[in-house]
Amino acid sequence: MPVTDKFSRTSAICRCVTQLDDTIEMRLTLWVFLMCLFGTVSAAPDGAQLYMTHCATCHGDKGDGGVGVPLSLPAFLESVDDSFLRKTIRLGRPGRVMPAFRALGDAQVDAIVSHIRNWSGKPAPVFPDTPIKGDVQHGKELFASYCAACHGEMGEGGSGTGVTFSRKREQPIIAPALNNPGFLAAASDEMIRYTLQQGRAGTPMRSFLVQGLSEQDINDLVSAIRSMEDSEFTGERPEVTHEEAVIIVESPYTLDETVENLKESLISQNFKLIRTDYLEHGLVEEGQEDKRQVILHFCNFKFLFEALAIDPRVGIFLPCRVTVVERGDKVQVMTINPLYLSSLFNNDDLDEACKEMYGIYSEIIEDATL
Repeated sequence: MPVTDKFSRTSAICRCVTQLDDTIEMRLTLWVFLMCLFGTVSAAPDGAQLYMTHCATCHGDKGDGGVGVPLSLPAFLESVDDSFLRKTIRLGRPGRVMPAFRALGDAQVDAIVSHIRNWSGKPAPVFPDTPIKGDVQHGKELFASYCAACHGEMGEGGSGTGVTFSRKREQPIIAPALNNPGFLAAASDEMIRYTLQQGRAGTPMRSFLVQGLSEQDINDLVSAIRSMEDSEFTGERPEVTHEEAVIIVESPYTLDETVENLKESLISQNFKLIRTDYLEHGLVEEGQEDKRQVILHFCNFKFLFEALAIDPRVGIFLPCRVTVVERGDKVQVMTINPLYLSSLFNNDDLDEACKEMYGIYSEIIEDATL
């Protein structure tokens, strides 16, 4: 029922009520009625549903990880506070897989955080914002000895994603990027120190106290990591490109000639033709497809493997496809623009793969339509 209709009915009921005895019982009845009528309007966000919509694809339905870190891991939840989770959702990790969810309202973010926190069964830790002072230079030396092997020489993080396709199977997580504005804006010094002191059971991250470092050494490490932060971060990521979503090139040849030209061109680029089909195949009854719309499926398996290892989401436009369409007296060749797609991701390495793919598509189509 529209809200305006509900208010109209409510007003009518109120007028009737005022004509009756103004008793406590009648007021209570009216209050209960209004609560039932409008209660769903102000219902709190459903954290479980929001998590399934926005997070589960990468982090797993139960938070056991995948492309994203395993959120339900006890050692993880015991080492991060709710402020860290909120800021991570808001700011993401620029240049990595984790996007920034700036469109979600504060109540929605809080609901997701509460849902994640429920996996712990323990109260959230509280870390003060007090800066930790240490010897930055000594911390950098310690970082090179104890951290760089996993987190990268410059703290850029491990390569690939969290899925077994691109990491050793015994590791549940790729080392996160520490030299990252999203991480540094979300993590307090005390939280970083706690992780260095305690490690994270179930991951390659071990306690540095157990490895022989002193508490002062750990303070120096925290200071070195914090020194990577060079400016205030808002979570905005520059647009990768303003390209059109689709590459469209007009062919001077007939449809059949253009299709044959494309086959020769893609083979010359070391791609394997998987199949040639009508675009409507599977969408209409067999034999009823529009013969003026042809799609070629092809792949370079080395490129496919390398791209999937960077980010499995690239699979939405791999293997490669090029469509040839005859419209009146014109023949057009079209394909999705990888440069446009790269702007939808949050992964600098994948941006480079998309640029490479754009160059390959352009050369294949150019060769076929000259």
